[in-house]
Amino acid sequence: MADELGEVLTAVGPRLRALRQERGLTLAELSTATGISTSTLSRLESGGRRPTLELLLPLARAHRVPLDELVGAPATGDPRVHPRPIRRHGATILPLSRQAGGLQAFKHVLPPARGHPVPDPQVHEGYEWLYVLSGRLRLVLGEHDLVLVAGEAAEFDTRVPHWFGNDGAEALEFLSLFGSQGERMHVRARPSTG
Repeated sequence: MADELGEVLTAVGPRLRALRQERGLTLAELSTATGISTSTLSRLESGGRRPTLELLLPLARAHRVPLDELVGAPATGDPRVHPRPIRRHGATILPLSRQAGGLQAFKHVLPPARGHPVPDPQVHEGYEWLYVLSGRLRLVLGEHDLVLVAGEAAEFDTRVPHWFGNDGAEALEFLSLFGSQGERMHVRARPSTG
């Protein structure tokens, strides 16, 4: 039992380093997000400091991963994702993927539009794919100003100035896939047999 615990704790450091690097964070940025000193983070990643629950909880929160993923707990066989809603400016965002880094999936629920919001386009590294489940999604992308309805999708490089919001009197629900720069959604289909 002690040997098994030692192996689990030894594997935490490299896992923490990989998560931080996948997200493109420096030790200083992670320190700011967690309140843990950069020297402690460095020692955790190198195995020079034993991980404790007090240190792992803020790291799991910052990386948006379950604690059992940080420590490499064996899978329970339950494939369900248990999202923790993120609420911002009246919108609810549900993370639908478990892994930090790589392609991330989210469900967005935006309340009905009030008035005519003024778009504030943003740019950042990455690539995004949107699919509208219900409602009307207004997407401002570069010089384009579009409205997508249920069943429509859009994909774009997030280095292009972009903004999206609800363009209807009902709640808007849509899915988004977000990946780092260069990652794009690939659809595989069998060719038609004429």
